[in-house]
Amino acid sequence: MEALKRFMAYHHDPDLDFNVVQANWRKCAQVETASWVRTYYNEKEGMRYCVWLAPDEEELKNVFKEIGLTYESILPVEETLPDMWGERWEEHLIQEETADTLGF
Repeated sequence: MEALKRFMAYHHDPDLDFNVVQANWRKCAQVETASWVRTYYNEKEGMRYCVWLAPDEEELKNVFKEIGLTYESILPVEETLPDMWGERWEEHLIQEETADTLGF
C-alpha cells in the first residue's frame, strides 16, 4: 500500500447551510481513496479545517470534486504535540518513525 501523506484542507463557506456540511461529512466518511481524519470547525463563520490522509494532493482534489466540496487551500502538513517537547520527546520520535498511523 502506498504511504499516505497528511494534508490540511481549509474550507470557507459562510453561506452554506450547516445541514449540507453535515451531509458532506457523511460522504467524506465513505471515501476509500483517502482518509478523513478530523475536522475543526466554526459553524458561525462557516470555516472548517480538515485533516486528511491521502496519497497526494491531486487525490484530495478529486475527492472534493466528486463530493462537490469547495476549498480555499490544501496544504501538506506535519504534526507536533506538546509531549514531543517535554522529557519524552526522543521516545516519541522513535515511536513515530515505526508507527503506521502518522500520529493519529
